[in-house]
Amino acid sequence: MQHHPEPVVIRTAQGAVRGLRRGGTAAFLNIPYAAPPRGAGRFAPPRPHAPWDGVRDATVPGPSAPQSARGLGSVDLSPYFGPGWSRGEDYLTVNVWAPAAGGGGLPVMVFVHGGGFVAGSARSALLDGSAFARDGVVLVTVQYRLGIAGFLDLPGAPANRGLLDVVAALRWVRENVPAFGGDPGNVTLFGQSAGATVVGGVLATPGAAGLFRRAVVQSGSGLGAFTPEQAARVTAAAAAALGVKAHADAFADIPDDRLVEAASGLAGIDLRTRTRHDPLLGLTPFSLVLDTQPAASVARGAGADVDLLLGTNAEEGNLYLVPVGTYTTSTAADVDDVAARSHPEPRRLVEAYRTSRPEASFAELRAAVMGDALFGAGTRALADAHATHPRSATYAYEFAWRSPALGGDLGAAHAVELPFVFDLAHLPALRGPAALLGPEEPPADLAGRMHGAWIRFAATGAPGWDPYDTRRRATMRIDTTWTQVDDPRGRERRAWD
Repeated sequence: MQHHPEPVVIRTAQGAVRGLRRGGTAAFLNIPYAAPPRGAGRFAPPRPHAPWDGVRDATVPGPSAPQSARGLGSVDLSPYFGPGWSRGEDYLTVNVWAPAAGGGGLPVMVFVHGGGFVAGSARSALLDGSAFARDGVVLVTVQYRLGIAGFLDLPGAPANRGLLDVVAALRWVRENVPAFGGDPGNVTLFGQSAGATVVGGVLATPGAAGLFRRAVVQSGSGLGAFTPEQAARVTAAAAAALGVKAHADAFADIPDDRLVEAASGLAGIDLRTRTRHDPLLGLTPFSLVLDTQPAASVARGAGADVDLLLGTNAEEGNLYLVPVGTYTTSTAADVDDVAARSHPEPRRLVEAYRTSRPEASFAELRAAVMGDALFGAGTRALADAHATHPRSATYAYEFAWRSPALGGDLGAAHAVELPFVFDLAHLPALRGPAALLGPEEPPADLAGRMHGAWIRFAATGAPGWDPYDTRRRATMRIDTTWTQVDDPRGRERRAWD
């Protein structure tokens, strides 16, 4: 049955917004949670948005953060990254999906998109929150500052401005979500990739305490932050590229186009120091900048009252090798090289992987080490840190369903789980030989079951399997069948300790 959209008006603290109701779901797009970051304001903390008179149109997507076009070789990631830079200054916004029937007290889920800290937006096809609203959740997607404006560590500016944006969005949710039927006391913050690393950073941020009750970290890292020393190298390179001093005052008048262009030229900076490797292996020059990694802050008690669900995909590293043609050509030297770039004892690391995967090819070993360097080791460290606190629960998963894309080589790569969490695996844009989910139909019930587990966690604090602790390390392996295993990849985990 075709439902014709009907206008629906909600009043927020800043003013009224008009969204659209389709069937049982109401959607409100492009609602500002902070003032437009203009000029010097791009390097300042987020400020409240001015109130507006009348009714603001919230029926069409708005602008997104300045960013360059993003892709990855032969795989079509356009449903993931969205349309790229949609220009306009008023982009610190949220999209909200809610059950049209109204009511109150519903679980709230707030999603932070990925994109390597330099790309992505709430306009991504994979971030349609209709299925969450259909199933009784108020879903909020957040846009935040990216690249130089969001994460360059600049003297004269607060660090991690993109993270500060997410905290400001959570404050907006606390103030306004009851108008959409949500319970401000039952908010789950979740994110994927860079967005998941931001969620881990928010978990470790004292100023965010009390703004959310639960968190989900999908393929992020509790060890993914740059040290100030590493970040200073990126800052120096950015200032040199722009021909200005490395200070916020000198960046204030530089147009967004030039900042985006400069950010695109920063890839490949060697961030290894005497005591630290590059946690992102050169894939992006931006991350959180912290003196203490989020996992260490969580171990000391940050986020101890927040229930946490976290996990990775079984073949994360495939996304960075298969589409660019460097997977099947992998050699023993490539395995040794990625180990040397990610671990102080690379020989011991490689031996652990060879022992635990005796039948693995060089390609599989290289991808496994890379995936753990980027996501796995940092996720396990965050899980172990959080599980030491008895006041809240920890749950772990591993997503293992293999996409048949790119001749079957893509597998359970980074980002493949996202359509299942949002119950959007049916989207035509995800189907094809080079599309994220490949040419075949995925398992019929996988999206519904995974989406349901995330909703169950948001509603009750338990996704449907045993909690994780530092003894058993119970983990749900999600595939065509779901299997709970204890301490998966234990030998490899211990090699990172």
